[in-house]
This record gives sequence, structure tokens and C-alpha cells, in this order.
Amino acid sequence: MLLNRRVFRFLTGISCRFYHSDKRKKVTLYSKISPLGDPNYSVTNELDEWVCKGKKVRFAELQRIILDLRKRKRFNQALEASEWMKSSGIFTFSSTEHAVQLDLIGKVHGFHAAESYFNNLNEEDKNDKTYGALLHCYVRQGDIKKALTHLKMMQEKGLSLSSVAFNDIMSLYTRTGEYEKIPDVLRHMKEIGVRPDNLSYRICINSYGARSDIEGMERVLNEMENQSYIVMDWNTYAAVANIYVKSGLNDKANSFLKKAEEKIDNKEGLGYNYLISVYSRLGNRDEVIRLWFLEKSALKRCINRDYINMLEALVRLDALEEAEQLLKEWETSDNCYDIRVPYIVIIGYIDKKLYEKAETMLEDLSTKGKTLTPNIWGRLAAGYLDKGKFESAVKCIKVALSLKKDSKGWKPDPKVIMKILSLLGENGSVDDAESFLSSLRPVVSVNREMYHVLLKSYIAGGKEVERLLNSMRADNIDENEETKVLLEEYKPISS
Repeated sequence: MLLNRRVFRFLTGISCRFYHSDKRKKVTLYSKISPLGDPNYSVTNELDEWVCKGKKVRFAELQRIILDLRKRKRFNQALEASEWMKSSGIFTFSSTEHAVQLDLIGKVHGFHAAESYFNNLNEEDKNDKTYGALLHCYVRQGDIKKALTHLKMMQEKGLSLSSVAFNDIMSLYTRTGEYEKIPDVLRHMKEIGVRPDNLSYRICINSYGARSDIEGMERVLNEMENQSYIVMDWNTYAAVANIYVKSGLNDKANSFLKKAEEKIDNKEGLGYNYLISVYSRLGNRDEVIRLWFLEKSALKRCINRDYINMLEALVRLDALEEAEQLLKEWETSDNCYDIRVPYIVIIGYIDKKLYEKAETMLEDLSTKGKTLTPNIWGRLAAGYLDKGKFESAVKCIKVALSLKKDSKGWKPDPKVIMKILSLLGENGSVDDAESFLSSLRPVVSVNREMYHVLLKSYIAGGKEVERLLNSMRADNIDENEETKVLLEEYKPISS
């Protein structure tokens, strides 16, 4: 069912607010380093140049730069800045700075390098912070044995333990799918006097949800709500609602979504986005629209993440026309271009077998000079094949192959490739089949099955096969029994 047009025009009519200032900003060390988006760009050079110009480097500003780079997952550059700060001799590292550097070393070079750094620390710097940072490295590496041994050592040394260390272990059990062990970690925390925080309880709640243990989940939630030091957050209530959705308990899910909404910080969009996504899975379009209104009015501006989430919700609700209208709004939002945004609508059309609409949108993007990826054209080709539109499928897969040189990692679907090659051969178009096979060479390895399809086409047309067999041998593909059976049908045209 399509959304109410009048309501949706209002929905998309609310423009995002932008704020501009003509005031010139003072050049700071942070403003010099922060925009360096290229991960290969040297932060060290920028810091050295800053000092060579006689400018001061403040400890607090360097900390801010490292924190910002970490948040933006620019770990190599964050480590560079941390190492420069340590080696410069200007500042004295406390255990806090050592812990940050140890964590960054683990992220960039792995836990063995982090262990080496830890082992070389002075004994006074081997405290709860640096031990905790090394534990986090083991957890990130997924090494449960080392993580548990390290945590036990921390306890034996009498280090001050917080919920962070135990949350790390519970998160690792989540990653390994050992959900049944998580409640025991929570229980152990309480036994040794470590207070679980919101994340501790939420991980445990999710572990019960993963095992479809609603009663266990509700028991932990009730305990959490009755802790005087815990301030309930939207994340926990939203996690509970999500578990209820997966269990088909929609009334309970709706109740907890309302609780989650009451806890959302109006200045932050993640909460709205999460609720919009859950409501769309419940098929509740009215709530999806209402929350989008709230999000747009509460935020200074809607970023790509918000549009992506709302478009996914509309596609999930089969509101494709409205999704396309929202896409047009995004195009005028002044947000940076992100191919993932229009792809949501295009994939929605493909999933609904509206292949012509998907192709029209792709061609429009191409006309506008937008960079497209081969996988979307390959997906469209598969759709056309299923619909029996062979020529359209060939056209799309050829576009995909032409884009492959600019895209890493993509491989065409072998089933799609073989079907197109077979149909080309069966239709007696040997030249087209050969041309198609040649276009595949830079993308996939030509195999025996492909050669056999082409061989059948040669034989059907009575075409000389020796050149093809030589090509096959050049690709290190020997003739097998199937090849010999095919060749028995070969009757060359008399000269």
C-alpha cells in the first residue's frame, strides 16, 4: 500500500537546516591534521613542520587529535601522532597515554606487537589501564584463551577491575556464538563486587534473546531496571523490542519501542534511525513516518546515514514511489554524494522484479557522471535472465564487465555467466560467444565448462575446432572424457 501522498509531501518537504559562517577560522594544529583523509599521508611530517615554524604543540590538543583520529578509524595516523608525542621528549607519558598507544599498536600491528610494547613498559606503568588495553587487544583478535588467562592474571594481581574488562569478555563470547557463557560472566562480576553497567546488562539481555529465552531476558531486564545506579537508556529498551519482534511478540515490541523513544536524545539521530528500522520490520508505516518527522525537526541536518535508514524502511514497506521521492530530496540536500543512497531504491526495484525501472535509474546516474559499481549491473543482469529478457541481461553484464577494472573484489555470478554463454552458443552466434568469453578473461579464469559451451557452439555450426582446442590447451585445460564425447559429434565441413 502506498503512503498517503499528502502526508509524504509534507514528509519530504521539510528541508534540513544548514548553518554557514563567513568568519575566518584560526589555523590550528587540529585544523591542519584533521582533514588529512588519505591514510597514507604522514601526520609526523605535519607535526615536524608545525614545530619547525616555531609554533607550540599543546598536550591537550595532541590528545584531542589522537582521540578524533581514533573515532574516525584513522588508526595508522592516530598511532603516528601518539608515537610522535612519545618520541618528541616534550611530554611525559602516563599510564593513560601508554594504554592508548598500546591499543593503537594492537589495532595497526596486531596483539604480538602490543604484547611487546606492554612487556617493555616500566612496572609502575603496568596497571589496570595498560593491562586493560592489552586485554582489549586479545579480545579484538578473537583469542578467548589469551583473553581469559590475561583477565585471571589481572584479578590475581589485585588490579582495580571495572565492568569494561568483563564487557570485553562478554563481547568476545557474543562474537564466538557462546551465548550461554555470558550470564555466568555477569554473575561473576557481581560476586567479586564489580558493578555491571548498561552495556553489561545489554550484552546479557541480547545473549538470552539469541537463545530465544524470553523469560531469562525479562529477568535480567527487571534486575537492571531495579538498580538504583543504572539510568535506563534507549539502546537497552530498543534491544528488548528487537528481541520481541524476532519472537513474534509484536505488542510487547511496540510497548518497549515507546519506552525507548522516551529515552532518546533529540540531538542524536541513531536512536530515531533504530526505531524507524524496527517499526518498518513490524510493518508500521504510520510510526515510521511520525519518527521521521521528529528526527528531521530535532536534528540540525539529516546526514546520509539518516537518509539511508529511512530509504531502507520505505523499501521494506514496499513504498518504492515514496522512496524515490525521498531520494530526490536527498539529491538537493547538499550532502556529499554516496552511491549507497540511490542503490537502496535501485535494489528495491530489482527485488520487486521491476528491472526496467532499476535500469532507468542506473542509466540516469551514469548520464549524470556518477561512478557506478559492477555488482549492481550484475545483479540486474541476473534479474533479466530470470525474467527471460536475454538481450537486456547481456547488455547489463557487459556494462558490469566494463566497470570491473575500476572495482576491486567483484566477481560475476558463475551461474549468470554460464547461462549467458550457453544461450549465445545455442543461438548459433559463435562470434558473440567468443567475444563474450574474451571479455571475461580479465575478470574470471576461463574454465573447461566455458570451453565446452563454446565447443558445442562450434560443432553445431560445423566450424573448425582445432584453434579452439589449442586455446584450451594454452590455458592448461586438458581434454577429458566429456571433451572426447563432444568431439565424436564433430563433423567438419568438407572443403
